[in-house]
Amino acid sequence: MSDLHDRWVEERRHEYYYKLAKKEGYRSRASFKLLQLDEKYSIIREGDSVVDLGACPGGWSQVAYELAGSEGKVIGVDLRYIHPLDGVDFIIGDITEDATMIRLLDMVGGKVDVVLSDMAPNIAGHYSTDHARSIELCTYAVDVCDRILKKNGKLAMKVFMGDMFGMLEKQLKSRFRKVIVTSPAASRPTSSEVYVVCTGFLAAHNVKPVREIKEEKNEPAFKPKGGNI
Repeated sequence: MSDLHDRWVEERRHEYYYKLAKKEGYRSRASFKLLQLDEKYSIIREGDSVVDLGACPGGWSQVAYELAGSEGKVIGVDLRYIHPLDGVDFIIGDITEDATMIRLLDMVGGKVDVVLSDMAPNIAGHYSTDHARSIELCTYAVDVCDRILKKNGKLAMKVFMGDMFGMLEKQLKSRFRKVIVTSPAASRPTSSEVYVVCTGFLAAHNVKPVREIKEEKNEPAFKPKGGNI
């Protein structure tokens, strides 16, 4: 009986945020996850420059632009096509590939204040596999921070919790002054996803932009720097 009740509560919550997103004009219910994270941790300020990884369908980018305002800059990246959104630039490409990283660096034109990542792997249905793939995507998000995040910048990203999380947390704590693991109310209670909010980027692991590396070294430039998976 308890399982049935829990399932009913979860379905109602999912339906509530889905309907609320439609009512408020957001592209996805995930928009409320970022809104709730920002309300609690003040991730994005007016005028901030923001990179949103795994941006499709644009819900987080939409919220980021609302928070950063017209004086800010928001760039979303995803493998899938994203319908145009006023105030936001989108890159359709794989952030794990050099070509996408080069395009992102060109569009950023310097450093950004915030990196967001709602990236998730294609779900295989095997928990350890899905967890490992999620951790791998997170290491790419960390690598993007090493390349384009300003000192004292912020990172907010999704990860599937599991036995490899400690390794990721160690990488984050070596780069940020504060690392918080949390779950916004809009997340499903039964989901393994959590969100990591990191503040006070130390900029101690900064690497040269891809183009400079390619000119100085005749080898692939964009490599995850978070360790082996």
